[in-house]
Amino acid sequence: PAMEYAALGEAAAEKLCLYRQDPGGWRGCRRTGEVAVSCRPSAEFAGSVYRGEGIVPASPQMVWECIKPVAGGLRTKWDQNVKNFEVIEAVNDTVSVCRTTTPSAFMRIISPREFVDVVLIKQYEDGTMLSAATNVEHPLCPPQPDFVRGFNYPCGCFCIPLPGEPDRTQLLTFFQTDLGGYLPQTVVDSFFPASIAGFYSNLTKAVKTLKV
Repeated sequence: PAMEYAALGEAAAEKLCLYRQDPGGWRGCRRTGEVAVSCRPSAEFAGSVYRGEGIVPASPQMVWECIKPVAGGLRTKWDQNVKNFEVIEAVNDTVSVCRTTTPSAFMRIISPREFVDVVLIKQYEDGTMLSAATNVEHPLCPPQPDFVRGFNYPCGCFCIPLPGEPDRTQLLTFFQTDLGGYLPQTVVDSFFPASIAGFYSNLTKAVKTLKV
């Protein structure tokens, strides 16, 4: 299935490129000093796809260092929504199958979750870095009793260099997640915009500490 995992990763990356190019149907759902969050109904499942767009005050390399999906990476240190991140199988240099666990959230209404995804890393000619992910099953990763299994549909982050501004990076993110379990829709609809705003805010703080 290595070929299958690689193909799934490529397909997720293509979806994200389509989302990036398609301005239609997004409606604003939250705005902070760091990010504008918009959403529209997902074509993948019965929820929404969320788009976050903001400028991070750091070089693309530094932003990438903070968000890149690697075992032992910085993300578990600054991202409140990532408790643990492990690589289950490295398929090739750019594709891996990973398991992410999240802590309880939203005043514990949302219990801890786990996600198993194929993750693809890609660099484009203009220097843009993409990390794309989508849910998969993996024999080494059966559902764990203490977690609700959630499912990510094509989601990820574009780190986009800004010409002439080496210390600023456009970060475009897409989140498209079925949290699983029996959560009221109102909770889900409130959680994601708040969570994405927190992601940008915590990332901005993280790059500042890296700069020092």
